[in-house]
Amino acid sequence: MTQLIDPHAIEFGLDTFGDVQSDTDGNLLPHGQVIRNVVDEAVLADEVGIDVFGIGEHHREDYAVPSPDMLLANIAARTDNIKLTTSVIVLSSDDPVRVFERFSSLQALSNGRAEMTLGRGSFTESFPLFGYDLRDYEALFEEKLDLMAHILEADRTGGSVTWSGSTRAGLKDQKLYPPTETPLKAWVAVGGSPESVVRAARHKMPLMLAIIGGAPRRFRPFVDLYERANEQLGNERLPVGAHFYGFVAETDEEAQEKMYPYWDAVQRLVGKDRGWPAPTKHKFLHEVDRGAMHLGSVETVAQKTARSIRQLGLDRFVFKYSNGPIPHEYSMESIRLIGEQVIPRVREILAEEQ
Repeated sequence: MTQLIDPHAIEFGLDTFGDVQSDTDGNLLPHGQVIRNVVDEAVLADEVGIDVFGIGEHHREDYAVPSPDMLLANIAARTDNIKLTTSVIVLSSDDPVRVFERFSSLQALSNGRAEMTLGRGSFTESFPLFGYDLRDYEALFEEKLDLMAHILEADRTGGSVTWSGSTRAGLKDQKLYPPTETPLKAWVAVGGSPESVVRAARHKMPLMLAIIGGAPRRFRPFVDLYERANEQLGNERLPVGAHFYGFVAETDEEAQEKMYPYWDAVQRLVGKDRGWPAPTKHKFLHEVDRGAMHLGSVETVAQKTARSIRQLGLDRFVFKYSNGPIPHEYSMESIRLIGEQVIPRVREILAEEQ
């Protein structure tokens, strides 16, 4: 299924999970240097006109960023236009009140450019780290997302928060500070379960699909479900976004040559935890040709990006530009090409269809 897209209305973004990078000789960088590199990547993204920059939260050795809001605050001070969000914040093992306080402060610092993307997280290290029981995995996210929805509504209307649940103490006529001058937008990250899609609609939050494998068109039923759920719930139309692995170089061959060893490394590392089969070059090329990886030259990536936007009817397209220990220098060049050439070309392709 395809639909016409307003090429001027769609937003383009970048995501990083703060993957620990290597230098071009293959030596892993210290976590502190990776953090500084991520800030520089965001500054470049703003300079080349990218709309959104997101940073994910992780608590493990192969990722450098446990506190995205700290980096986003620094980025806010060094940028002018780019929206600042989380690739995901693990709401289940955090406290919605404290999350709101941090991001309403970021909203003030950035003059209204802050957002949140809320999720359960693809890893579970934060649960024992912060004293949560994995047996409460579903209940924690459901209740905390509900509390966050109450908080955001109270902030939007200038009211107070009254809420009760079983996973934390309730609130009674509680005001939260600082109130925002511009309401915060909170997206819900969904990995592919129908229940999660309906949950996002029930809480009247935009949907962000995390597409890390498989053909993008396979996720169209989730978009249709989300739209039906919003319609049945009487909601106004809410935005849909998706993030995909993305990497750009001067040629298809150069992009594949640069990315493959780092893709292979992260697939092997994460696969140990999740029981994935060993990665192969064939699987990599399949993801590039037919799957979720938007990788190659400017024209190759632009054509595939426009196609994915059409197939899913997206309002926001996000490139997850970091993938394993890929060097900072490679990421910077990819960011520059995405902002200066890929995004304008995608808009051209979409405009040709109007």
